[in-house]
Amino acid sequence: MIEIREKRDFRYLVNKIGIPTIIIGTFWIILLIAGGALGMSMATLISDTIKRAGMNGILVLAMVPSIQSGTGPNFALPVGIECGLFAMAISIELGYTGASWLFASILFAVIFAIIAGYLYGRLLNAVKGSEMTIATYTGFSVSAFMCLAWLMIPFSSPKMGWFMGKGLRETIQLDAVGGAHILSNFWRFLIGGENGLIIPTGMVLMFLLCCVIVWLYFRSKSGIAISAGGINPKFAQASGINIDKNRIKANVLSTILGAVGIIVYSQGYGYVQLYNAPLMMAFPAVAAVLIGGATASRAGIFHVIAGVIIFQGLLTTALPVANQLFEGTDLSEILRMVIQNGIILYALTQVKGGDK
Repeated sequence: MIEIREKRDFRYLVNKIGIPTIIIGTFWIILLIAGGALGMSMATLISDTIKRAGMNGILVLAMVPSIQSGTGPNFALPVGIECGLFAMAISIELGYTGASWLFASILFAVIFAIIAGYLYGRLLNAVKGSEMTIATYTGFSVSAFMCLAWLMIPFSSPKMGWFMGKGLRETIQLDAVGGAHILSNFWRFLIGGENGLIIPTGMVLMFLLCCVIVWLYFRSKSGIAISAGGINPKFAQASGINIDKNRIKANVLSTILGAVGIIVYSQGYGYVQLYNAPLMMAFPAVAAVLIGGATASRAGIFHVIAGVIIFQGLLTTALPVANQLFEGTDLSEILRMVIQNGIILYALTQVKGGDK
């Protein structure tokens, strides 16, 4: 009887965590062990993982509202990302620097994202049943449109423009406005001395703050209504819940998180990347939340945190280990694409008939 109960508990735990999460998490641990055996610094590998998780965390968190609302993973994340990029460019153009640049960028990003998220939500309500397909091409279209905007909008700041001609540079250095690593260095500390573990406290706290806000929101009346509509739209509609309105709310929140997320990402990276840079950024975010155990119809904060740590840790560790084991080759990019697209494919094959 005890053995049967233990088997049931084990199966429940495996189903709760998810087979892909367990497999990829185990693979990451094996890579860490291999890196240590090859003489690499474990502190450096883990520090880089924490940094990359903090940079990408809010972008992955943006998947939760859209999945909970029933519209599936937000493959139109570039819509929010472009709002954040435009907000950062406006803040630089207006002459903000340092902390004021960061706050102004976030404020402008939220305003732009509310407008863009509302329009995007209206679009998804008009194409029910094909949300993920429409989302992908919406993200591609917005990225292409903004390539024209970066060339045509009459920005005049010498910190962003080409040295000759009109338009913005492909890469804008944030050192020029004091915005590079501004969150990463806030309350930053070391564990274990000069070559020890580096904790970018400000960036991690920003990620956790956004997680808490989303967690609290989905325990409010509005958040519960969004989740109910995503689980069973017909029952929710029969209960008097406005499904279309809640889908718009969820996608506005997802777009806001995407806009804020790219600001956090850019300050951690030290540069603002324009033009085609946002084009494929939705796919790593979708892969990360799915690796964390989410499905195409259900997602939570735990899935975001676990997924972003495992996925970014795997990418961070795979590069140096692959270079050591196979000198002269670069298997890390191949490995990233296999894992990223494979996990998305696996998750979409698990969607039951009729689910979105």
